[in-house]
Amino acid sequence: MRRPKEKLIEKLLAMSGWLTILTTLGILVILVYESVQFFADVSVWEFLTGTEWTPLFSKKEFGILPLLTATLLTSVIALLVALPIGLSIAIYLNEYANRKFRSTVKPMLEVLASVPTVVYGFFALTIITPFLQSFIPGLAGFNSISPGIVMGIMIIPMISSLSEDALFAVPKSLRDASYGMGATRFQTVFRVLIPSASSGIIVSIILAISRAIGETMIVAIAAGQQPNFTFNPLVPVETITTYIVQVSLGDVPRDSIEYRTIFAAGMVLFIITFVMNNVSLWLKRKYHRQYE
Repeated sequence: MRRPKEKLIEKLLAMSGWLTILTTLGILVILVYESVQFFADVSVWEFLTGTEWTPLFSKKEFGILPLLTATLLTSVIALLVALPIGLSIAIYLNEYANRKFRSTVKPMLEVLASVPTVVYGFFALTIITPFLQSFIPGLAGFNSISPGIVMGIMIIPMISSLSEDALFAVPKSLRDASYGMGATRFQTVFRVLIPSASSGIIVSIILAISRAIGETMIVAIAAGQQPNFTFNPLVPVETITTYIVQVSLGDVPRDSIEYRTIFAAGMVLFIITFVMNNVSLWLKRKYHRQYE
């Protein structure tokens, strides 16, 4: 028979799981309810394909594309910064650094994840942007490249730590077999270890992208509040999260169509992250089957 303490722990764990599920369902219900009311007044086609977003102006336009492209643009820039650096750090810590160096540096890297994002935002606005303006002509004071770079710095620990854990989990027998065949350490890393740990690496990348897409304070401070439909990283833009913050300040009446725009925008973010998380699970299962 199981002990009473084990039963209690089992029930607490089950309650925690159900609490997470119910919280997610509650968020989804609110988003769907408010979004349905919004789309009763605004065409879904106009919302998804419109290139102007001016719900707070006298001439109201509800095209989400300017916010969506700005969100994706800053996230892509962040990924371009974080992926090579984070993966290089993971490879070095796992294959080249000694144990003492690894045990010292890895916690220091993870400290970056605990820095408040508002600090990153002011760092992007007051340090990175003036630095870039010194050699990029025409770079506006608010832009997408500066917050993108800083978001990339912010998510480096996520990619490096999770990727390093995935590389560390690769069986030592695979390394020994590769070295036994005459492969160099570099060849072993890129032909054996990374393919074997690809599921964990891909999951870390997708989680990092999701983190960047949902980032608020960095883009709110450094990217601007101009919903421009552009892929130019040198001009001001407004992301979905920035717009939600702008409306949530309290200047917009509740139960108005302007107020409900934040729920429609939030639904877009929810769908993007939901799809990305499911893609990461599908890829993880696919690579697990491939390397079994």
